[in-house]
Amino acid sequence: MIENMKLQQVQDVLNVNPVFELAQDVTRGLGEKQKQLPSKYLYNTLGSQLFEAICELPWYKITRGEKRLLEQHGTDILANWKSFNTVIELGSGSGVKLSLLLGAVHKFDHLVHAHLVDISSTALELSKLTLSRHASVSIFPKKATYESGLRQALSDRNESGSVLVLFLGSNVSNLSPEDVNRLLQQIQSQCHSGDRLLLGADLVKPESELLLAYDDPLGITAAFNLNILARLNYDLGADFKLNQFKHLVVWHKEHSRIEMYLESQIDQSVYMSATNSHIYFSKGERILTENSYKYEPEEVIKMGEQVKFRLFQQWIDEDSKFALTLFERT
Repeated sequence: MIENMKLQQVQDVLNVNPVFELAQDVTRGLGEKQKQLPSKYLYNTLGSQLFEAICELPWYKITRGEKRLLEQHGTDILANWKSFNTVIELGSGSGVKLSLLLGAVHKFDHLVHAHLVDISSTALELSKLTLSRHASVSIFPKKATYESGLRQALSDRNESGSVLVLFLGSNVSNLSPEDVNRLLQQIQSQCHSGDRLLLGADLVKPESELLLAYDDPLGITAAFNLNILARLNYDLGADFKLNQFKHLVVWHKEHSRIEMYLESQIDQSVYMSATNSHIYFSKGERILTENSYKYEPEEVIKMGEQVKFRLFQQWIDEDSKFALTLFERT
């Protein structure tokens, strides 16, 4: 529990702190019975770089499977869509996936506006660099949440053309089913008839494969997870001792999700100067840092259809058990 401060005292401190949102979310999350930290805070500069390294690991097959699908079916997704002139990628990462998709069409006969939405400045810089090779693509980076970035991008759309919204990689997996439904409803309600959504989703696979993907033998995923504590030390003046926490991964079959934790190895107290508060951990107590849901192909289709998107086509990479599903707004 967090002691030494009443809620209003915490609020007063946070209101004058430049990292207000981070401190507020951390205070709230670590004050819960099940301590937790929002997974978006895993992606600071170092976190983004570590995640790019994870995507290259042989045990993490999602990225390679998705790239194969984009290379093999990019033409099916874009080539015959003459009215397409705007693409919005939610969680753009390094921009490689969008670059592969755009590269499937050798040349556009019109300018394409690419709106890149990510909360990581590092990811946006990488995306801009990656996409700069496409001469017919104009790039508009947006450091924002999915919802805010989507609104900004759609407000700038060219009304004479159609929009393609990309929600790729493991992004949908990191949201609860309720949050996925809420986000897809927002996308659907703000899109026009003829606009499309390309949704990536990791599929259910054997537990042993899932655990290796999230707890690799090289310890890259563990470093990625522990880095969130290093970030709190740097940004909020906390004094987490990283060697006193352990990366832990659990497969929760009932909810079809991987749960990623940081487990305290001893009884300990952590001080956070940004909020002048202490957080107490008992030995074995866990901080939930990420949920990653896994789906069956028909469940992905149902996601879109529940919010009135029409299924256009679905492609599955059998090696990685990853699906790309294309929907259209009717």
